[in-house]
Parts: sequence; structure tokens; C-alpha cells
Amino acid sequence: MPITTSNPAGVHKPASSYSHAALVTGPGRRLAIAGQIGMRADGTVPEGSAAQMEVALENIGVILAAHGMGPSNLVRLNVFLLNTGCIKGWRAKRDAFLAGHMPASTLLVVAALADPRFLVEVEAEAAD
Repeated sequence: MPITTSNPAGVHKPASSYSHAALVTGPGRRLAIAGQIGMRADGTVPEGSAAQMEVALENIGVILAAHGMGPSNLVRLNVFLLNTGCIKGWRAKRDAFLAGHMPASTLLVVAALADPRFLVEVEAEAAD
């Protein structure tokens, strides 16, 4: 399923490496991925936002691979961070994971997540 990203004229330039829109056309599959936190398969949660970002992205990678997809299939990310001090680190981890792919993205700074150990949560949507 072709994915075309765009930043139409008349809308501000994206603040970092993302697109304002991702258009999915043609027959294919759509995969909605629940919010992924920095929890490893064994149930451990690393300390620190950078480590949790890596684990959350690894979890998304595992889920994508289980469905025959990869990061280039992502059409949307919704990111929840606990403080603005994590934004720069998030963008670096995201950019490395996406390797130049720029899906539509929303970043929110929130007061809390479901467990006080969690410092980041990432929802995703992919298509092929």
C-alpha cells in the first residue's frame, strides 16, 4: 500500500523530522499499535527516559516485524513525554529509528502515564 507524506503549502514547516500528513492509498493492510512504553519483554523497566525511549521503539519494531513491516511502514506516531526536557532526546532516538522516514506525528507533554515508572509512551499506526 503506497504511503505518501506531505507538508502542503499554507501550513507551517514541521518543527522537526515529521510530516503533517501521510496518505495511504490502494488495497493493503492497516496496523494500529497500542501505546508502547519502555517495558522489556521480561517486564523490567529501565531507569531514565533515554533508555525507555529505546525500549519503546524496539517494541514497535518487534510488533512491526511480527506483521511483516518495518519503520518505513509507519504512517503516524503519537508520543507522550513527561517533560519538555525529553524532547531533544526523543527526536534523536526517533530519527535514528526511522532512518529518514517521516510519518505524521503528534508529541504531547503530559502530567503522568499509567505507572509512575513510565516516562514515555508511543502509539503508532502502519500500513502496507
